[in-house]
Amino acid sequence: MKRFSNILYIVGSGPNEITAFKRAVELAGNNQAKLTVAGVFEDINQLKSSMPTAAELIDNIITQRHIEIQKMVNEVSTNHIEIEIKVFTGKAYIDIVQEVIKFDRDMLIKAIELPESFIETLLGSTDLKLLRKCPCPVWLIKAKKQEGYKQILVGLSYEPDNPENQAMNLQMLTMAGSLALAEFSELHIVHAWRLPHESILRSARLGNTNSEVESMINKEEEIRKTWLENTIEQSMKTIASDTKSYLQPQLHLIKGSASKTIPEFAKSIGAELIVMGTVGRSGISGYLVGNTAEIILNQINCSVLAIKPQAFISPIKL
Repeated sequence: MKRFSNILYIVGSGPNEITAFKRAVELAGNNQAKLTVAGVFEDINQLKSSMPTAAELIDNIITQRHIEIQKMVNEVSTNHIEIEIKVFTGKAYIDIVQEVIKFDRDMLIKAIELPESFIETLLGSTDLKLLRKCPCPVWLIKAKKQEGYKQILVGLSYEPDNPENQAMNLQMLTMAGSLALAEFSELHIVHAWRLPHESILRSARLGNTNSEVESMINKEEEIRKTWLENTIEQSMKTIASDTKSYLQPQLHLIKGSASKTIPEFAKSIGAELIVMGTVGRSGISGYLVGNTAEIILNQINCSVLAIKPQAFISPIKL
């Protein structure tokens, strides 16, 4: 299963920040990983421009922020894991992504606050920029008081002629399985599917009978089911047999568009974490979160672990 070795946690200002930080500490402890805890103070440049002699004030601000983070760290049992504290003073998302690239961080964790809907928090925010530009997995934690995740959902996409997409499916399954085992959670693997051009196939001008179209639908469903089972089996090859039997993922083949059915299904099972992939073209820098992923984000109200293709190239450089 996937193990992390170099985790970056970004400190925010939410009322339940300590809850999210505990999750980062637990993940680091379970993986015997190094944990870097970083705060951000974006107004430094404004101070420099408006107060040319403010060097001492800036140093004091950075020192105070460091003390605040250290206090939070001291409140949590860190189980002797290695923790480093940093304070970023530039543009938040740029400093964070450069930190990930420079020090080869393999997981970025950050708490978010969700006043009404996920997208209200994300639009134009540091969080959305990180989802779009950060090369490593980004785990945005809905900061609420809970002990672990009872239901973890991972959604897989079907692109049989795209090896990059299949590699990302396997990557998502590996990470979701690792978290499910660590959290003692139920793992739900979802694939939303449709018969391509079903409405056209049902049009009178093509002359297909309802029975013929239904046969096409059943055949497509069988193809998707076989693909889903084979994909899961492939992801389980590296797992010990006793671990595999304990994990027992639940498979869900749901007819409909992913942007509609996945949020509905997540709500129906009370999913607390959704593992999703972003899309893009190999070799092209600056992937955006895929259209389907953004639509899903607009409809859910839980934590999200977003994973990019292995060939992703961040547009942010050192």
